[in-house]
Amino acid sequence: MTVTTQVFHIDPGNIDDAAIAIAAQTLAAGRLVAFPTETVYGLGANALDPAAVDRIFAAKQRPFTDPLIVHLASAKQIDQVAVNVPGVIAALAERFWPGPLTLVLRRAAAVAPNVAAGRDTVAVRVPAHPVAHALLAACALPIAAPSANLFSRPSPTTAQHVLDDLSGRIDIVLDGGPTTIGLESTVVDLTTHPPLLLRPGGVGVDALRKLLPNLLAPDAPLVVAETEAAPSPGALLKHYSPQAPVVLLRGDAEAARRCIHTIAPVLHERGKRLGLLAPDEEFNNYADLRAEVVSLGPTHDLAVIGRYLFARLRELDSLGVDVIVARAVGEGDAAGELSMAIRDRLFRAAEGRVLDADDPHVLELLLTLT
Repeated sequence: MTVTTQVFHIDPGNIDDAAIAIAAQTLAAGRLVAFPTETVYGLGANALDPAAVDRIFAAKQRPFTDPLIVHLASAKQIDQVAVNVPGVIAALAERFWPGPLTLVLRRAAAVAPNVAAGRDTVAVRVPAHPVAHALLAACALPIAAPSANLFSRPSPTTAQHVLDDLSGRIDIVLDGGPTTIGLESTVVDLTTHPPLLLRPGGVGVDALRKLLPNLLAPDAPLVVAETEAAPSPGALLKHYSPQAPVVLLRGDAEAARRCIHTIAPVLHERGKRLGLLAPDEEFNNYADLRAEVVSLGPTHDLAVIGRYLFARLRELDSLGVDVIVARAVGEGDAAGELSMAIRDRLFRAAEGRVLDADDPHVLELLLTLT
């Protein structure tokens, strides 16, 4: 069913109480509202209303096996959505909430089962964005909110991204400007012993281990099948993917230059448009190519790369490319706290297709993808 999507422009520094009230009433009525958080835009529905939550899955075309995160206005609401809450929650909330940390806890009976893919757990966070906070406070409800995009597409970091995917599918978009982090929240499972990192994000492992010293952080991205009830959002192999297929290319700058200068002319001769996502330091290496080259940002500033990563993937789609080669960034011990999150998003955007720049099969793979 097509609906008329209303857009309210809200200055985060000067909240429009009237617009927030309309959005809160819409959520209370079981309808859908997209709103900005500090990470990405979320698509909200009343987490206590199974029918409202179903509308999220329908609008996004998201499988019911992929759980949602419940957003709260304050940590004081946690007893509404979780039971058997561990004592460490108080310290974690004091340090990281509001902010980009999601905690998996035991689900309270009041929370709609479809929020959690039928599991007995629930993922919870308190977002830091002023518009999100105003909305959550006004509606006084726990709000289930995955990213406000079509399933498996790059997450939305602007209201326009939301409208590109969901206009006519949802009731309201609160446009609070671009998000500041651009990568989804870190997800930690506190129902396991020891605690387990399920998704890297805006809060790094080193910071978490100051309060969770035994936190397990897998070396490889967690991957579950679409038919399996996932323990966390963002666990499927294909996620954050543009329409054009992506290959993640590892290796030093010179090896990558040789590889891309070999494959680009062949693709062009065959009528295929190559999109290249490269860090600023390598940008001049490809100025002479017949390819659409888009900047990832500077390798020394992973916060900038993270903030614009999804927007850059969407930009390449808008340029009509047939295949995307993305340079691997954030590698090495000194890469920083966001490096794991950036690698995870690129890995899933590429559906696990990761090749070394000196691999002789790069061109062969690209040709099969186009």
